[in-house]
Amino acid sequence: MSSITAAESPKTQETVAFRILAALSFCHLLNDMLQSVIPAVYPILKTSYRLDFGQIGLITLTSQMTASLLQPVVGLYTDHKPLPYSLATGMGFTLMGLLLLSVAPTFPMVLLAVACVGIGSSVFHPESSRVARMASGGQHGLAQSLFQVGGNAGSALGPLLAAFIVLPMGQPSIAWFSVGALVAMVLLARIGNWYKAHRTLTKKSQTQSMDAAVRPSSKKVAMAITVLIALIFSKFFYLASISSYYTFFLISKFHIPVKSAQLYLFVFLGAVAAGTIIGGPIGDRIGRKRVIWWSILGPLPFTLMLPYASLLWTCLITVVVGLFLASAFPAIIVYAQELVPGKVGTISGLFFGLAFGLGGIGAAVLGKLADSTSIEFVYRVCSFLPAIGLLTAFLPDVQRRRA
Repeated sequence: MSSITAAESPKTQETVAFRILAALSFCHLLNDMLQSVIPAVYPILKTSYRLDFGQIGLITLTSQMTASLLQPVVGLYTDHKPLPYSLATGMGFTLMGLLLLSVAPTFPMVLLAVACVGIGSSVFHPESSRVARMASGGQHGLAQSLFQVGGNAGSALGPLLAAFIVLPMGQPSIAWFSVGALVAMVLLARIGNWYKAHRTLTKKSQTQSMDAAVRPSSKKVAMAITVLIALIFSKFFYLASISSYYTFFLISKFHIPVKSAQLYLFVFLGAVAAGTIIGGPIGDRIGRKRVIWWSILGPLPFTLMLPYASLLWTCLITVVVGLFLASAFPAIIVYAQELVPGKVGTISGLFFGLAFGLGGIGAAVLGKLADSTSIEFVYRVCSFLPAIGLLTAFLPDVQRRRA
C-alpha cells in the first residue's frame, strides 16, 4: 500500500480509497478476531480458574468497559487533533494483552490482560471509522458496512480458531494469536501514512455533511440520540446473550460437546457478518430509518421461538436473528453522523463505546441471572428485547428531510 500524493487524478484516488477500505476492513477482522478469542475460551478459563458464571461475566465486563469508556474520549480528542498513528499504537496494547492472557497465573491477571485488549479496541474503532468515512467517496453506508463486516468476520473466526487451536493445545496457545496483532500493526502504520497525507478529506467530508443535512431541532436531535441508544441497548444486550452464553446454552439444553457448540457459535457469527455487509448499502438506497425498523423489530418473532426450538431450528433461528440484528449497526452509525455533522470521531466513539459497554454490562447481568436461575431462563427473558425496536417510530427521517 503506497502513499498517495495530492497530484493523483480523482479516478486514482477513488481506486486507492477502496484499497484503503479493504485494508481497514482486514485490520478490523484481525482486531475483532483477537477480541473474540476471549469469550471463545471461556470454557477453558472456567475450568482452569474454577470460575462461576458471574466471574465469566466479569471478564466480559472488564474487556468491554475498557473498550467502551475510552472510545468517546478518543473520538472527541481526535475530532480536534487527528492522530494518524494511534491505530498502530492501540493494536500494540492488544498484542500485550494476548501475551499476558496466555500465561496469566491468576484470575486478576486474566482481568488485566483482557483490559489491555479492551484499551487497544477503544483506540482502534473511533479513528478507523473516521478513515472509513474519509475513503467512502460519499457512500457512507457502504463504507461503514465494508469496515464493520471485517470486524464481524473476525468475531466469527475467533471461536472457530479457538475450537481448533486453543481447545486442543490449551491456554498458552493464545500467544500465537499475537502474530495477527503484529500484522495489523504493520498495516495500520501504512494506513496512518495515507491518513496523514489526506487530512483535508476529513474537513471536506465534514463540510459536505454540514451543507447537505437539513438538521432537525436540537430537541429532536437529543430525542433521536436517546432512541438510538435504546436500540443499541436492545441489540447488544441480546447479542451478549449469544456471544457469551450460547455455547453454555447448547451444552446445557442439548448435551453436545464443547467443540460442536463452538461451531454453532461460528455459524451465528457468520450470519452477523453477512447481515453487516447488507445493512449499509441498503440504507444508502432506501433510507437508514427503514433499515433500523426492520433490523431491530424484525427478529422479534424468531427470538420468541428460540428458547423452545430443537437443535436444528435453534441453529436456523439464530442465523436469521444474526442477519437482522447485524444490519442495524452500520445504519445507526451513519444516521447518527448525519444528525450531528462534523463530529465523526465523537459519534463513532460514542456508539462503538456503547456497543462494547452495553455488551459487557449485559454479559455481567445475564451471567448473574443465569447463576440464580438457568441459562434457558436467560434466553426466555432476552427474547423480548427486540420489541424495543418500536421506538424507531420516534426517529426523524433525516434523508427525507434532505430531499
